[in-house]
Amino acid sequence: MAGAQPGVHALQLKRVSVPESLRTGDKFIKWDDVSNMHGKFSLFPRFHRPILLENIKKIDHPKMKLLSSFILHHTDLLDVSLIKDTRNGRFAKTPKEAKLRELLDVGTLEGKLEDRTLTVVSGADMVNITYLNFTAFSEEVAKEWAEELFSLASNLLAQNMSRESCLEKIFTSTCLYRCCRILSSSIFRLFSADRRRVENALEVCSLLFIFYFVCVCVCVCVCVCVSVLMSSGAKIRPYLTVEQMTDFLNNRQRDPRLNEILYPPLKAEQVQGLVEKYEPDTMLSRRGQISVEGFSRYLSGEENSIIPPEKLDQSEDMTLPLSHYFINSSHNTYLTAGQLAGNSSVEMYRQVLLSGCRCIELDCWKGRTADEEPFITHGFTMTSEISFKEVIEAIAESAFKTSPFPVILSFENHVDSPKQQAKMAEYCRSIFGDALLTDPLEKYPLEAGVPLPSPVDLMGKILIKNKKNSHKADGSTKKKLLEQTSNPCSDTSSLCEPSSPCAGADHTKTPQSGTVNEAFATEEMSNLVNYVQPVKFNSFETCKSNYEMSSFVETKALELLKESPVEFVEYNKLQLSRIYPKGTRVDSSNYMPQVFWNAGCQLVALNFQTIDLPMQLNLGIFEYNGKCGYRLKPEFMRRTDKQFDPFTQNTVDGIVAHTLSVKIISGQFLSDKRIGVYVEVEMFGLPVDTKRKAFKTKTSQCNAVNPVWDEDPVVFKRVVLPTLASLRIAVYEDNGKFIGHRIIPVCAIRPGYHYISLRNEKNQTLTVPSIFIYTEVKDYVPDTFALSNPILYVSLMEQRANQLAALTQEEGAQEADGEEVSEFNSSITAGLTNTVKQSSSVCAEDALCQCNQSPIQMVIVPHVDVDAQTVDELKQLKAYLREQKRQYKELKELMRKHNKKTSELINEHASKQKQQRSDFVRRRSALQKRCVSDQDQDLLALEQERCEKLSELKEQQQQQLLMLRQEQFYSEKYLKREHVKLVITPCVSR
Repeated sequence: MAGAQPGVHALQLKRVSVPESLRTGDKFIKWDDVSNMHGKFSLFPRFHRPILLENIKKIDHPKMKLLSSFILHHTDLLDVSLIKDTRNGRFAKTPKEAKLRELLDVGTLEGKLEDRTLTVVSGADMVNITYLNFTAFSEEVAKEWAEELFSLASNLLAQNMSRESCLEKIFTSTCLYRCCRILSSSIFRLFSADRRRVENALEVCSLLFIFYFVCVCVCVCVCVCVSVLMSSGAKIRPYLTVEQMTDFLNNRQRDPRLNEILYPPLKAEQVQGLVEKYEPDTMLSRRGQISVEGFSRYLSGEENSIIPPEKLDQSEDMTLPLSHYFINSSHNTYLTAGQLAGNSSVEMYRQVLLSGCRCIELDCWKGRTADEEPFITHGFTMTSEISFKEVIEAIAESAFKTSPFPVILSFENHVDSPKQQAKMAEYCRSIFGDALLTDPLEKYPLEAGVPLPSPVDLMGKILIKNKKNSHKADGSTKKKLLEQTSNPCSDTSSLCEPSSPCAGADHTKTPQSGTVNEAFATEEMSNLVNYVQPVKFNSFETCKSNYEMSSFVETKALELLKESPVEFVEYNKLQLSRIYPKGTRVDSSNYMPQVFWNAGCQLVALNFQTIDLPMQLNLGIFEYNGKCGYRLKPEFMRRTDKQFDPFTQNTVDGIVAHTLSVKIISGQFLSDKRIGVYVEVEMFGLPVDTKRKAFKTKTSQCNAVNPVWDEDPVVFKRVVLPTLASLRIAVYEDNGKFIGHRIIPVCAIRPGYHYISLRNEKNQTLTVPSIFIYTEVKDYVPDTFALSNPILYVSLMEQRANQLAALTQEEGAQEADGEEVSEFNSSITAGLTNTVKQSSSVCAEDALCQCNQSPIQMVIVPHVDVDAQTVDELKQLKAYLREQKRQYKELKELMRKHNKKTSELINEHASKQKQQRSDFVRRRSALQKRCVSDQDQDLLALEQERCEKLSELKEQQQQQLLMLRQEQFYSEKYLKREHVKLVITPCVSR
């Protein structure tokens, strides 16, 4: 996906903030009219006081736990991250039992019952949903809790909390609400795989408060990793200075792709702020030092997340035409299971929209009698039916709760009754109101060549995708509908564009075979269609109007992608295309959406009820850009003056390829069982970038609490299109059972050491499991061209040497040498070209001289045209190749001698450094054996002296290496000039 707009992005995400009223709590009546295990209804409401737990340390992050305390001293905890929605007013659930309504709707309470009702919707996925029903004592309290709870549950920073916040969340879940003390049994259950170590830690701690809980987690989680990191900077003292910390952040954690003007490196003052924030020891922080504990807290803090916050925020340009975006799309949205016998649910529309989906599907069918309401189901299957009107009401409620950008309703209209189609149109107009876009925008008329409006232009609007027919006479449509009703086997629509897996795009279907074509659209329904008009696809050449779109079953889309990949991309630059699963996916499985994103297809519809790997990838991709359901396509997929082949093997013009290195270091609390675990790393993107199961670590030996791998990193040498590539890191048990994973866009990965909190299949954060990794991301640099093209290799070496020599030269000398070096790169080619011209002119002059000497010879000697040889032909001559080979050997031998001198110099300095180190160790041992009061001062002075001598030795080594390299540079430069003269001089003299 495309990155953010140029410039520094101003973060707009709201930090987690809990109002005081939610912290102190309010009185609610909790009720439930769903039958219990004994088949009876719970008609006795109980008083509750829901509160949102604060952090005991009073930091900004809440514990993200909703706590409801009962009169019977019973406590329920609901994780806020599991809350899908909160409803108040007419959308909240009300009691079905009259007796329960009477108990809740007493006269002393203010307002209507539905306005005082709060329904909290939660669940692990979109299908398995539970409802918590509360009744407040006033309308204001219920409304405030509904708004604030949903704001907390949908907060992107809370959904991507740091490792430190996850540890605090674990503490809250193991804490008692009344005394805020930790239950030892809760800790043992949490860390059951390593009980002995936990027992030892608790014995040492003696007091069981949050500080000691965090100490246990730190000891188990980051002990090995931090010791490795600290060894590079703090070899003697167990701390890092501000200078060492600054060097670590700018060299190991900084992204080398960042512009140093827009994103300057950190200064010591800024690093001091981080030290003061994360170092628990105030004495160390005042001295500008950070301990092991403070360093580990920084690694798990919010400043060191693997994804920068601006990538989570809405940072992409949303003012471009609608066809320039990937749009989160759903197929057969109403189904909760399989395509043949699954249940249909109105709730699925709410859940899908709340997850960020912006294109949903409605399969509409005629009611049993003329008076009945149209309904939604999967035709000619055993799936259940749901009311069309209820679906429209659910869409109106949830369409813009999580995203303000337009929603597309993809109608598959099988209602062959003009009356019921008119009723459908009326429902859309009355329920959606001003949100329904019925007329084209004045700035974007429905004309050929006019681009589609942008998501910003259509903000808060609902677009209808339905067949649009021309209605010159009202009676003709009704006549065709009557004919279609009497003869369902007839092919009634040339614009048929079925979007269910049981429907085909090229064949007429009958009820006996399981599907039928769509009905003709009446005038009322046609008037609702504007910018998304479905048409039958014939060819890429016949597609002209930008507001017309086509749908493709995945098999047809794959066929077009194989035959005409470039044309498919060009088509998607101006028009919308929708891809849907093939009919054989009766189990609601999904195809891999990356295949069609590579071609620029916008509406890649998936079955949201099945959380398989394709759906996991879809959830991971659309998590970014504010989770708004729109992702900007890469620039070359939008510009009409550039062409792109999805099957390219080379770098794309204008796009810098990346090199990505991922090192899996360790894991933390991956499972509570004594089993082995392993990690897999893979990448999805263009075919050339896709690497399935590219790397797999060794399986840990019965250790899932803190396994350490620290193996060689997996390197993706060349990622051709990083803006369209995603990295997936997945953790499995030794038997292959899935534990968790994380999907991250390559263009958003931060280099350095990071904790990655794993997600489950539904892309929900797993609080406990995480992995510790080290990543390197840089621009791709091709391999050297030695042996394949020696001249090009020499030119590359010349450029490198010139860059190094520039460090020791004056400004004027640099410019002069730069001109000479640039002349060298073109001298051979220019000399060969001149040779060709001179040889042609010589032939012409010889012929002219012969003509002047003897007129008779003009008749006798015929005119001969001598063809000039090209540069490529001259390069194939044996003499040229032989001379080129000899010169290359001479240059290689000279470089070998230079490398030998450099190695000797480095070895000499290494031996000096080793000798200095041994002398330092000897003197330090002697000081430590002496029992004097000022021993620490002597050791500190000795350490300072060692550092001064070491820096002096390094500076001396650097100066000698630069002088040596400068000498080598000029000698190699002279030899190359002599070689060029040997090639060019004979040609010129000829």
